[in-house]
Amino acid sequence: MSNRERIVRLLDSIPDHKLGYVLAFIQGMTVCSDTGEAEDDFFCQRMVQNYIDDPESKDDKGTSLEECKREWGIN
Repeated sequence: MSNRERIVRLLDSIPDHKLGYVLAFIQGMTVCSDTGEAEDDFFCQRMVQNYIDDPESKDDKGTSLEECKREWGIN
């Protein structure tokens, strides 16, 4: 299975209220792939600020690295 196929399959397991984060990340990857480090830093800062400003993030207890790796099928 290709990485693209794995990503598409994993999207089905992401709750709708978190898809905005995935979309922002993917959009950033497409924009930042040809830009410099300053743009990458700005994008990351914007992602963090969007998360902080999102009222739904206040209820997010977080996910441990191990749990995240299990969810995404990473060894």
